[in-house]
Amino acid sequence: MHVRDAVEADAEALGAIADAPSDAMRGLVHDRTVRVAVDEEAATDPNEDVDADPDDLLGFVSFDVRGDAVHVTQFGGTREAAERLLAEPLRFAANEGLAVELLAIEGEDDLRDAAESAGFEATGPGPRFEGKATTRYRVERP
Repeated sequence: MHVRDAVEADAEALGAIADAPSDAMRGLVHDRTVRVAVDEEAATDPNEDVDADPDDLLGFVSFDVRGDAVHVTQFGGTREAAERLLAEPLRFAANEGLAVELLAIEGEDDLRDAAESAGFEATGPGPRFEGKATTRYRVERP
């Protein structure tokens, strides 16, 4: 598995993973730090133009800094990819001396398991999204 920065050409594949419109995902790529996991066989030279094939992306994570914490704004994909990608905001936070927070939606057990495997601990309920309960997870200064 290879991890790289997301580019606008990834928007359709990101939308498929997140079940969101590609336009919204294009905005995400422009507004946040977004990293994607790509099947190792599909990884290209980092200096080549990216021609994203939706089937090549295994997952993604987006994050930004608000207040005293790095916030994982969205993540998804295979459990293995999600776990690997959560290392990205954790590494950034460690360098900046910040905590990391994320919300996991009830019923998305693979993503919850990935968060816990990456070192996140449940700290209580989060806000509801589209009628679904969430759990707030946090890592104190990794």
